[in-house]
Amino acid sequence: MVGQSACPCVPLAATLLVPQIGFAEGAKPITEETASVQGYIDYEELKQKLSQIEKTSNGLVTVESAGKTNQGKDIFTARVGEGDKVVLVQSEIHGNEKTGTAALLNILQYLGSSQSPEAKKIREEVTIVAIPMMNADGSELDRRGNVMSWEEVVEDFSQLQNAKPTWNYYTRTLQGDDYSGNPGFDVNRDFHPDLDYVPDPKDFPGSSSTPGWYITPEAQTVRDVYKSLKEEFGNVEVFMDLHHQNFYTVEGTDKEVTMSISADFVPDPNSERGAKYSEYADQFRFDFSRQLNVALYDAIQEKGNSIFTNISLYDQGLDLPGTALGAFSLNGSGIVIFEVKGQTQNFGQKMKGQLVKTVETGLMGVINGVADGSVYELNPEDYHDIPNRVRK
Repeated sequence: MVGQSACPCVPLAATLLVPQIGFAEGAKPITEETASVQGYIDYEELKQKLSQIEKTSNGLVTVESAGKTNQGKDIFTARVGEGDKVVLVQSEIHGNEKTGTAALLNILQYLGSSQSPEAKKIREEVTIVAIPMMNADGSELDRRGNVMSWEEVVEDFSQLQNAKPTWNYYTRTLQGDDYSGNPGFDVNRDFHPDLDYVPDPKDFPGSSSTPGWYITPEAQTVRDVYKSLKEEFGNVEVFMDLHHQNFYTVEGTDKEVTMSISADFVPDPNSERGAKYSEYADQFRFDFSRQLNVALYDAIQEKGNSIFTNISLYDQGLDLPGTALGAFSLNGSGIVIFEVKGQTQNFGQKMKGQLVKTVETGLMGVINGVADGSVYELNPEDYHDIPNRVRK
């Protein structure tokens, strides 16, 4: 139920240097328009909406608190469906990336109330677990990082007393937000492929191309949810992460990218470049991740010639094991990132609605593909026909 706490998670901290250019997609694009963010869902409204969805679903949707943010806010999970394939989706790991939260609530509302053949099929075949607002502290401040100091990390991990703060610890003005008096971490660099990893001083301060540490309570909570689902189902079939990015055009056109997607966050452990991840080779499913992305792309292309169809690939050839996507792909999950254009303050209500609908459409394309099995029949090589993005 909303308000109950299932797992006590300790507060922790994060990073000092700016993420490498090209990986700091939470940057607030400079535009002439600064729209109000009040139209987006805040933490209190999230609690109300989840409670309402749970109540009206008559048992189809269950809502729990999986843990706490560093400032003590609940990190909610909402679960719907009884299928043997689990799809885990999270939104707002960066607090200024909010369209995914609205999209997830819309899907939960639909699956928790509809008796359509589509909704019934999904509930029968798939178990969907949503984390609609992972970084609620950052969300309330409309900023990328969480709210946590390095001193709080050391309080919880005494072995780090003499370690340097992590590279992703924010202590200065970044992307328009002043962290100097209220520091925090980029939680999306605090994941590690070893789900039982314990912070080791030799791994600090780390870098963008090395694993994270599970020092923030937000990352710990998602890790714990993931581990519990693996224990229950044997595997988390699909993990999807909902983000925002800067402004790009579709390669070879002047069309502005509406959303970028990707299956590629760490090199294949079976390749020479990915040999350092060889212990995960048997469970890595890059072809499946590509199939998931093709399903998403195809679902949006069915919308016809509109802004919805301006979909590109995110940067390829990455090596980011500290991201949730990188860490969980090495643990056997098919992965998809959603990167819609702009940040919360860049667009008014009309554009917000279009972007939310784009995310919804993509999510349902993947979920339906898993539910009816069609995603497993797609040609993974079609992934490379999706156009690249080009910086404007």
